[in-house]
Amino acid sequence: MPVQYEIVHTTIYHYRQPVSFGEHRVMFRPRDSHDLRVLATDLQISPDSLVRMIQDPHSNSVALVQPLTSAAELKIVCSFTIEQAHTNNLELPLSPTAEVFPFAYSLDERFDLEQYLRPHHDDPGGHLTAWARQFLRTDGLTGTRELLVTMNQAIRDNFRYAERDEEGTQTPQETLKLSTGSCRDFALLMMEAARRLGVATRFVSGYLYDPALDSASDATGPAGDNGSATVGAGATHAWLQAYLPGAGWVPFDPTNNFTGGNQLIRVGVARDPAQAAPISGSWFGEPGDYLGMTVKVVVHRL
Repeated sequence: MPVQYEIVHTTIYHYRQPVSFGEHRVMFRPRDSHDLRVLATDLQISPDSLVRMIQDPHSNSVALVQPLTSAAELKIVCSFTIEQAHTNNLELPLSPTAEVFPFAYSLDERFDLEQYLRPHHDDPGGHLTAWARQFLRTDGLTGTRELLVTMNQAIRDNFRYAERDEEGTQTPQETLKLSTGSCRDFALLMMEAARRLGVATRFVSGYLYDPALDSASDATGPAGDNGSATVGAGATHAWLQAYLPGAGWVPFDPTNNFTGGNQLIRVGVARDPAQAAPISGSWFGEPGDYLGMTVKVVVHRL
């Protein structure tokens, strides 16, 4: 049965004194599809701004925001009501030719998936490739879905989640070395590892519903597929999708070891995390004027 959510995403940039602003790129609107429907949207910005809605090369909805006056605070509040269907991705059948790894995409698929198949980060010393290949079975055939499910769980079990305020994403090599990272870092690590094995992947940004943070919920706390508490809620979240013939784009959240369900709410997809930043833009003032930012995301089940 479909579930309805109300999402309120508030971002505030703070400055020591009024500054002027360049254009800001805002990617917050959930991505409509057969399993997700946007019922209502609202965008409030202070100071007053000109807003243009466009679609980027990946068909994500993007708001181009141009503040009209100087201010000591830039506040962007996005509100949405959505309806989402439960997805049973592990039950979707794969094409017979893709059930066992390695498999080959069709010629048409390879043309369409080229940008998602090509690794975007170097692998000096082959450490990332070696890490990815450990999930191939040596005692028999490796199931394609089993390979990705095992990799997804290994990141959740063996890496420590650390929320990070700095912009950008660690390289997969850095995440392997540190054994810690944010949701964006874990998504990129699994994306690049799967690409090294010939599996097409893409980055997904969005929101995470956590019943423990929902005041209307009687739940004592959600859990990932491995029984651990959900992490990454209260802010934007990130995961990945792998393209599997017969099943299409299948989500994997290595931060929580999720492989579907209805807690992951898509906003944008991209071949690289840098293309799916929730907000990017510029401001003009004196060095030291920028005091920081506050972000709050509330996902409430209706």
